[in-house]
Amino acid sequence: MRKLIFALLFAPLLALASGTELRLDKAPDKTGDMAALQNGAKVFVNYCLNCHSASYMRYNRLRDLGLSENQIRENLLFTADKVGDLMKISMQRAEAKVWFGAAPPDLTIIARARASEFGSGSDWLYTYLRGFYRDDTRPTGWNNLIFENVGMPHVLWELQGQQVMGEGHHLSIAKPGTLKPAEYDSLVADLVGYLQYMGEPIAQTRRQLGVIVLIALAVLFVFAYALKREYWKDVH
Repeated sequence: MRKLIFALLFAPLLALASGTELRLDKAPDKTGDMAALQNGAKVFVNYCLNCHSASYMRYNRLRDLGLSENQIRENLLFTADKVGDLMKISMQRAEAKVWFGAAPPDLTIIARARASEFGSGSDWLYTYLRGFYRDDTRPTGWNNLIFENVGMPHVLWELQGQQVMGEGHHLSIAKPGTLKPAEYDSLVADLVGYLQYMGEPIAQTRRQLGVIVLIALAVLFVFAYALKREYWKDVH
């Protein structure tokens, strides 16, 4: 009985330890770069929002990135009628499952979801979006370095080019894309920054408020300590 309990408790850990170590590339931090986040929003709307929804995110939240309602309406409002609408898509989940084998997930909190699995959602997404390679055995013709047998095709391949798998799981460009490798990495970093922003649009405000609260508490501590010394000076 004890052996059975031990096996049930530690089998997942042993399986993880015996598997291949997942190495993630460090994603550049774009959380405070408004220009990068605006570009990431543009990439998301043009390349991701065709299949993936962001049904908990409204277009008007893009105003927090410095965009006006007119800019949103003219450049980013492709799947809705009003700036206040949610970022939904017309593709039905049942149809998507037939086409891709699984319905594409909603991406509103994808960065936070991956963070709970891998420690850093931005690092996982950054590595994933740069890890597609040609694989003729797959229905879409594509596979991924850290998501084996992924059902998603490489929608950014015209920008990155076509990678192939070499020895030691090393990827190399077989056919160049319209962007240079450094330019593509920068574009992916902007997109990942936006995906991270969508998961918690008020994150930057929360951090700023946290700093203000800590400063206020520090000031109050000084006054509280001075008041304590005043009350207890006759005792000490």
